[in-house]
Amino acid sequence: MKIIKNKSIKSTHHKKPIITDLFFKENKTKKPVVIFCHGYKGYKDWGAWNLAAETFAKNDLFLVKFNFSHNGGTIENPIDFPDLDAFGENNFTLELDDLEDVINWILQNEKLKEEINNTNITLIGHSRGGGIATIKAAENSKITKLITWNAVSDFGIRFPKGEVLKQWREDGISYILNSRTHQKMPHLYQFYLNFKETEDRFTIKNAVEKLTIPHLIIQGENDDVVLPKEAKKLHIWNPQSGLKFIKKMNHSLGCTQPWPNPNMPTHLEDVVQKSIYFIQKNRD
Repeated sequence: MKIIKNKSIKSTHHKKPIITDLFFKENKTKKPVVIFCHGYKGYKDWGAWNLAAETFAKNDLFLVKFNFSHNGGTIENPIDFPDLDAFGENNFTLELDDLEDVINWILQNEKLKEEINNTNITLIGHSRGGGIATIKAAENSKITKLITWNAVSDFGIRFPKGEVLKQWREDGISYILNSRTHQKMPHLYQFYLNFKETEDRFTIKNAVEKLTIPHLIIQGENDDVVLPKEAKKLHIWNPQSGLKFIKKMNHSLGCTQPWPNPNMPTHLEDVVQKSIYFIQKNRD
């Protein structure tokens, strides 16, 4: 198996690099491409994501995962959040632009053309990354399949309201505590303004209703971050989608950071196998 870690992709929209990993069998066989999008306060190496990536590659898929450019990671330290200024400057436009750049880089890379099937591209997104993947799948005709893991159904409801929103506007910045790293992680008010300025684009319901490609929704029954009712909404908006609930699975798919074991947790393994089956079943 060929593993390329921490490849720096240049953005066409800003100066921040997009740090990317590739997992594939180097055998000059054109393989379906799978691009994974991490969630809020996440990163490409969180938990057991590397073990998941290896499993996709072992099943003859070309797996790509990356850090959103403004997730707080750096080239020197793509894990955790050494660049909190970048984290504060992040917004949905930047994440959609980053995903577009990753898609184009993979498809235009001459060194990879014998290894990828550029007409078979699946997006997978976890949590907030599921919302980003969904919007991109509706916008970009190159995407042929969409899979979401515990994905959000609505960005707007996650913003504060009333006095809290007013205080955010007045201060220009708010903070959220990262319980694991104990960092006070900033959000500039521009994040909210960016959402409101392009709210139609960022309304996940609008994107889901436009989907005509195979669409699989995987949701944990014990997810207390993104509740199961959100998966049900996604399915209602696209009745042609597949909806799979995983009993007792939490928001992190059973993972922790760091993940100390050589094998994936049971729930993540189940999710990965369901995802692989879905991709292989819908090859054309």
